[in-house]
Amino acid sequence: MTTTVLCAPGSGARAPGARRKGAPRTRRSSALRLLVLAAALLGVLLGGAAPASAHAALTGSTPAQGSVVQSAPEQVTLTFSEGVAMDDDSVRVLDPQGKRVDRGKLRDLCSGETVKYGAGLPPGLPDGTYTVAWQAVSADSHPVSGAFTFSVGAPSETSAPLPQQEAGGGVVGALYGIARYIAYAGFVVLVGGAAFVLACRPAAARVRSVQRLVSRGWAALTAATIAMLLLRTPYTTSGDLADVFDLGGLRQVLETKPGAALVARLLLLAAAALFVAVLFGAYARAQGDEGRTGEIERAGEAEGAKKAGEATGQVEEGRRPEDANASADADPAAGPPSTPDPKHRKDLTFGLAVGGTIVAMGLAATWAMAEHASTGLQTAVAMPVDALHLLAVAAWLGGLAALLVSLYKGPSVARAGVRRFSRLAFGSVLVVVATGVYQSWRQVGTWRALTDTSYGRLLLIKVALVVVLVGVAWFSRRWTARLGEGPAPEAEAAAVLESVSARAEANAEPTAAAGGAGESARDVDPARAAQLARQRSALATARTKRIRDADPERSGLRRSVLAEASVAVVLLAVTTVLTSTEPARTEEAVKAVGAAGQSADANQPQVLNIPFDTGGARGKGTARVDLDPGRSGSANALHLRIADPDGRTQDIPEVKISFTLKDKKLGPLPVTLDHVSEGHWSARGVQLPVPGQWQLSLVVRTSDIDQVTETRNVKIN
Repeated sequence: MTTTVLCAPGSGARAPGARRKGAPRTRRSSALRLLVLAAALLGVLLGGAAPASAHAALTGSTPAQGSVVQSAPEQVTLTFSEGVAMDDDSVRVLDPQGKRVDRGKLRDLCSGETVKYGAGLPPGLPDGTYTVAWQAVSADSHPVSGAFTFSVGAPSETSAPLPQQEAGGGVVGALYGIARYIAYAGFVVLVGGAAFVLACRPAAARVRSVQRLVSRGWAALTAATIAMLLLRTPYTTSGDLADVFDLGGLRQVLETKPGAALVARLLLLAAAALFVAVLFGAYARAQGDEGRTGEIERAGEAEGAKKAGEATGQVEEGRRPEDANASADADPAAGPPSTPDPKHRKDLTFGLAVGGTIVAMGLAATWAMAEHASTGLQTAVAMPVDALHLLAVAAWLGGLAALLVSLYKGPSVARAGVRRFSRLAFGSVLVVVATGVYQSWRQVGTWRALTDTSYGRLLLIKVALVVVLVGVAWFSRRWTARLGEGPAPEAEAAAVLESVSARAEANAEPTAAAGGAGESARDVDPARAAQLARQRSALATARTKRIRDADPERSGLRRSVLAEASVAVVLLAVTTVLTSTEPARTEEAVKAVGAAGQSADANQPQVLNIPFDTGGARGKGTARVDLDPGRSGSANALHLRIADPDGRTQDIPEVKISFTLKDKKLGPLPVTLDHVSEGHWSARGVQLPVPGQWQLSLVVRTSDIDQVTETRNVKIN
């Protein structure tokens, strides 16, 4: 589909037919550039999507959100769906003027599976609306935050500032999301590319394009890990990008589970750097002459230029620096060809395989220890399964990337190497499916959650992409089966280059003879000599690529693998977004708790204890009002009981109750009370037409002149 070289190094002018023959290669290189651009765009989109959901959720609070309590509570408690990390500043209680009133000391009230924290309040808080702002880091490393209000006595106006954005949002959230995507991509390329070299095509250890791919995967993973470590403080707390330079915050991050996982990843990457150095150093040299065919093409081009230069007496002059580096596709560090020792090569392969597996498993574990697998059901099973899932994805998609660059750059991949990768990819797909089914059950739980939750819908998209990827891979396997058993096209290409060199030598002899006849080689125009060398090099390159691209099976395989890689880029992006989305089980559990709470509130009678003091003799007491079931649109039963300060029931001359809904301009709606017994009045069929925050007005008269009116708010569902 593509070729090793698009044009001769440093070529300015081309042979007459070179431009036309090179045009398809330009389109193919454009396809590769579009693939890279698509990956970058998906990374940007991913960065904005990453903080959309959190994984720990607030399932309850005391006082409840929007509730009205008659007296100030001793503390505010928060209950979460899973473990969270919090400090003394994680919960702030603000009065109506926006002043912090909590004691600034957080208490861990967790018991069993209940995750609960409490913030103490001072006694004697005045009536009004209070704001609770909270922020935490869930057990799977994602920040979560929120705010709610409750009222003491009666609601009031409040000027307490609320957070302007969710934790993990904004520019910092976008950057952190991009870093997560790059980290996943770097891991996949590093591990999968190395596995491709060791298990499928050892000769690729000497191919510069494969070396660059794996090395850049290591560099991308390292850079992304450092960026995530520096961004953790603003990502989980302030949201201010300037806090990446906060050393105190960084020190606190290192004490957390996500911070420890990132540091462990950096240490493992140091070991991975040594692995890569040995893989493309000693291991590449141990391959001997295998894999050196990639140098033939460029060496031939350089040789053609050299011959032309010698013919004009311009061996060094007239050559551009690019021409001197024409054989750059072969790694200079790999050293010259050598006769390999089979035992040494076998031992080196075994050592790299064992060491690389250990490092790869350790890197995968840094994700499993700090994300979804570390919380929820069966964590002891989920973490190794998650690491195995990530390794299988890397072997499949990373090997696919290595195969892609091998097909587009460097020497042709032999049929045996492609078949070995096909078997490796097939086994990886089986592992991905098996571990993915377990993870899906663990994170989703029910069939309904697949369509009712964001996590479930993203999971369906991921499954669809995997199906598409497997379908495209089926076509790749068909092309693999059709590859010929004969020698790679480079053998024929090498013969062409030899003939080109021979012709260059033959052309050089008449030039030298002409110089001996009286025309000195020094009189030849150096620019013309260099142009001639570039034209010959471009012609040789065009002929070589034409021979290589004449193989329809390899061209079809390149197109199929390119399509696989394109789908893999999108699949990796969706997977990264999925890791930043609240699991379906958690979302469903929060919905169930909310529905149960609403149902309980709807079926629980409204109870109000209202102290009063008319100012006269025996004018103090407490009125208890029970409104059952406390719902709009239904017949409510109201019971009123009057007690003296000692708690004994007592009769009073007169008591009245009415309801007003100021928002709707309804009321006052009086309630007709019947005296049932001493200190007890009741009414049946009390109708409150619409839900809302109603105001109950209680008039108590204890003598002919001693009377008081008390008002309280009551929420009617």
